[in-house]
Amino acid sequence: MPNIKSAKKRLVQNERSRKINSTYKSRVRSTRRKFLLAVEENNADLMKSTYAEFCSALDKAAKKGVIKKNTAIRSKHRGAEKIRAVTEG
Repeated sequence: MPNIKSAKKRLVQNERSRKINSTYKSRVRSTRRKFLLAVEENNADLMKSTYAEFCSALDKAAKKGVIKKNTAIRSKHRGAEKIRAVTEG
């Protein structure tokens, strides 16, 4: 337990940030799971809607600094590739 006032404040801030960050990360993971299930089912309408949710969750997490911008871009690109592979092949 910290003794210095600024260290105590930092501890509280870090705990708050950890909870917020875990919420965003959880949202990204759950939307990714929904999207991958839709890809497995090969349902075009469900794929498009869950891909939009997934992209939105990634963008929000990147905007808040929970994940890096390039990580969000890479994940969105990989999702789009999965849709393309299913619809074309």
